[in-house]
Amino acid sequence: MYKEQLTAIQIDRIIEMAWEDRTPFEAIKFQFGLAEADVKVLMKKELKFSSYKLWRERVENCSTKHAGKRVQEIDRFKCNRQRAISNNKISKRN
Repeated sequence: MYKEQLTAIQIDRIIEMAWEDRTPFEAIKFQFGLAEADVKVLMKKELKFSSYKLWRERVENCSTKHAGKRVQEIDRFKCNRQRAISNNKISKRN
């Protein structure tokens, strides 16, 4: 389930990653240890209900949110043109 020990900065980053179309749930699990179901619980708790509904519709219609549905050519968590994001472990790796 949703882990209560996350900081406000981590929660903000998870929400941002969840809204990004190109960021799969597997990237969130890799970085924060939250499975897709945990992200859904977090989003439902942190967003207004209308925003949560919009997000759920968007996720269900987005083929890039699940690694299994992605095109084979997409093999990274972020766009290679994206600048480094602060507080993001993935972008700091070489």
